[in-house]
Amino acid sequence: MFRPRPPAPDWFTADASVLGVALVFPLQGPAGIFGPTCELCAQLAAEEVNRAGGVLGREVKLLPVDGGAPPREIADHVEALVDLGVVQGVTGWHISSVRQALAPRIAHRVPYVYTALYEGGEHTAGVFLTSETPRDQLRPAMGLLAHERGVRRWFVVGNDYVWPRRTARAAHAYARESGGVIGGEVYLPLGTHDFEPVLRRIERSDADGVLMLLVGSDAVRFNRAFAAYGLPARCLRLSTLMDENMLMASGPSATEDLYSTAGFFASLANQDTLDLHGQYADRYGIEAPALGSLGESCYEGVLLLAALLKRAGTLDVTAIGAAAGTVSYEGPRGLMHLRDRHVRQRIYLARADGLDFDVLTELDLHSTRP
Repeated sequence: MFRPRPPAPDWFTADASVLGVALVFPLQGPAGIFGPTCELCAQLAAEEVNRAGGVLGREVKLLPVDGGAPPREIADHVEALVDLGVVQGVTGWHISSVRQALAPRIAHRVPYVYTALYEGGEHTAGVFLTSETPRDQLRPAMGLLAHERGVRRWFVVGNDYVWPRRTARAAHAYARESGGVIGGEVYLPLGTHDFEPVLRRIERSDADGVLMLLVGSDAVRFNRAFAAYGLPARCLRLSTLMDENMLMASGPSATEDLYSTAGFFASLANQDTLDLHGQYADRYGIEAPALGSLGESCYEGVLLLAALLKRAGTLDVTAIGAAAGTVSYEGPRGLMHLRDRHVRQRIYLARADGLDFDVLTELDLHSTRP
């Protein structure tokens, strides 16, 4: 079926003075709740790169693409932009179903920096990843909560696509390592509003921990329903995808005993985080969407893409991949290094405290806490 190509943006020029980057982030659907922060953080990073001289003599300009659309539509759109020569790179936060549709279409042609936490196992040439995987994020968090809170029986509530299902598969092994078990699993369509059947199952189970693998506003609605059902008194919750915007939308009455694990929290009291807060507030003002881990990942994506191109000295994807093992960059998460096309970073465990996160500890990525 014929699909019309998207028009070239106004700034597209034939003199190659611009490095066009498709920024794929959600403008609709459950993840749309943190989409505005994704765009603002990516733009902040692009401006930083341009102040330092741009990339390969070009000015970095971001072209927003709605990452909340159906995956095939997104892949068609971005591939057309690559065909037109409008973009020479792709980055952004979007769910794994989008990445799986997009990577085979463009990653061999332009570098693709994926910034969302994901299920692990992505090895497509030309794809580079900045965020967390279950082994480094979920495994130590489950072990610590088993050790400190005595959590032994987990119940998984996730959306029905690749990231929650593969993460839950890994969680079975992580639970066994700490003497526990996954006692139940439920997967729901993106955009679910009615959680009562799930809550009844949790109530009838003997679970003492709920592993939340829900996206954006789905997680917000689940938090509210969970609290209204009275379940925080018997089960803690652990999420690997819960940022400050989602926390505020849930409300303080719905986040009792809610834990989150991530490589970045806006409440981290270190210089890198404080610097980002200052830049973000100076650029966008105090009424901007809350700075959070999911939006901040898009800042990382722009910095990594720039570092990859600068190190290789070319737009050629094969050359970029060959040089990637020596790439590093410094950003809000500190000094980051690539290994096997994944950024290695510190991971933290935080607990909800009203409308903010109280960062409890940096997780030991090598400990299973048997």
